[in-house]
Amino acid sequence: MNDLIKNGKLLDYHGYEWRQFELDGREADVIFPKKPDPMKKWIWRAEFLDCGFDTVDVEMLNRGYYLVYYRVSDMYGCPESVELMKKFYDFLREEMGLDRKTILFGFSRGGLYSVNFALRYPALVRALYLDAPVLDIKSWPGGLGTGLGAEREYEEALGWYHLTRSSVLTFRGNPVDRLYELAGLDIPVAVVAGDSDRDVPHMENCDHLLNVYTERGKKLLYILKEGCDHHPHSLEDPTPVCDFLVSC
Repeated sequence: MNDLIKNGKLLDYHGYEWRQFELDGREADVIFPKKPDPMKKWIWRAEFLDCGFDTVDVEMLNRGYYLVYYRVSDMYGCPESVELMKKFYDFLREEMGLDRKTILFGFSRGGLYSVNFALRYPALVRALYLDAPVLDIKSWPGGLGTGLGAEREYEEALGWYHLTRSSVLTFRGNPVDRLYELAGLDIPVAVVAGDSDRDVPHMENCDHLLNVYTERGKKLLYILKEGCDHHPHSLEDPTPVCDFLVSC
């Protein structure tokens, strides 16, 4: 194991060894399965590690997958954040020998990071698990549809994408604008969302993915939770999602 990881802060994650360290001035985390998959397969939380709603994460650890995280928070999946993620990916591959392909977990705004990374580096992504995902910054944090929006986050997002409140209206670089491209890459996707989400309405975000993947006959698991708002994320029983991801 790389000394940077080995000498990192030792924490506990549901009984699993968790090493937290700094890489290029940013928090990095590696959580180790007790019986690693022979190929050293791994899942990557794009945002919100250890913030609850992690039944899928824990079950994938149970199944031998490593769990990693790299803090590029408040960058909303912009191109700069994707390149930072790629540097972390290269570090893990070189220093830990993890499998060439990762499974990205995109919770809420983590959907922007996950899909944009997959579009930029499709050969490095085995599958996506998107949970109440943001796929359009006009929907969230913009609040230009039916969602509540978030003013401070919207200003931050516009800045990272070098947009204005006017130019964002014709911006076509959101994940939701590139779903046919994503489908063409044959990356399987699992989606979990609430049908009553007031922050990230499913109609403006993941429903578009459902339509494109269904039309193109691509591998998709889509679970819409009745009466569920943006929280709680995930599923009490993670089996459907985990079985899908392991099959990819």
